Amino acid sequence: MFVGWNMNTNLITISPETSVFKAREMMDQHRISHLPVTDGKAHLLGIVTDRDLRQAWASPATTLSVHELTYVLQKLTVESIMTRKVVTATPDMTIERAARVLRDHKIGCLPVLKDDRLVGMITSTDLMDVFLKALGLSEDTRRFSILVRDRIGIVAEVGKQMQEASINIRSILVVPLRGHENVWQLMVRVNLTDFQKAMDTLKSSGFKIVADYVEELTPFLPD
Repeated sequence: MFVGWNMNTNLITISPETSVFKAREMMDQHRISHLPVTDGKAHLLGIVTDRDLRQAWASPATTLSVHELTYVLQKLTVESIMTRKVVTATPDMTIERAARVLRDHKIGCLPVLKDDRLVGMITSTDLMDVFLKALGLSEDTRRFSILVRDRIGIVAEVGKQMQEASINIRSILVVPLRGHENVWQLMVRVNLTDFQKAMDTLKSSGFKIVADYVEELTPFLPD
C-alpha cells in the first residue's frame, strides 16, 4: 500500500496572511488539527498545527482582556507561528515508511508533495485506519495467533490447511514475537462461524494456537 492510495485530497489550506484567529475557527469548523500554508498555487510554505495555535493563544492570554486578546489574534498571522521546515511524503511512499517517518519525527501528519506541489495529506489517524483494515477487524470475525518458528513455507502450510477445510482467511498478519528469537505470530482472522473449526484443524496438525491473552507463553511456543 502506498500513501497516494490512502491520502486525503480534499484539502483545506490557508495563506501566510491568514490570521491566527481565523485559523483557529477553520480548525474548529472542520474538526482538523493541521492546516497547510500555501502560496495559492499549491506550493507548500509551511504548516500550522493545533499545538501552534494553543501556544499562540497562551502567550498573551495572562495580560490581556478577552477583547484585547481577540484583537491581537486577529492581527497576528500564521506566517509568524507556522513551521517552515515541513517533513513531507510523496504519493509513492509506502504506508509503513510514512508511519516510520511520523514516529521518528513525533508528528501527526505528512503533507504529500508531487512535483513540488501539495496534492494530499496523510495523518496518523489515516494510517491507523489502514492498519485496522489490514487486520480485517469486523464484528463477524475473530482472530487467533499461531506461534511458529521462522521458516520458509509456513504461511503456505497454514493456507493449505485452511483451504482443505474450506475456511476463508479474512486476513493474516505476520509479526515477530517480542522476547523470543526466531518465533513469529501468524495472526489469522476468520469468520466467527469458522473460528473453532479453524483452530481445531490447525491444532490437529501440530500448530500451537493462542486465542486469548495469556501471561505465560512457554506452553504455546513451537518446538
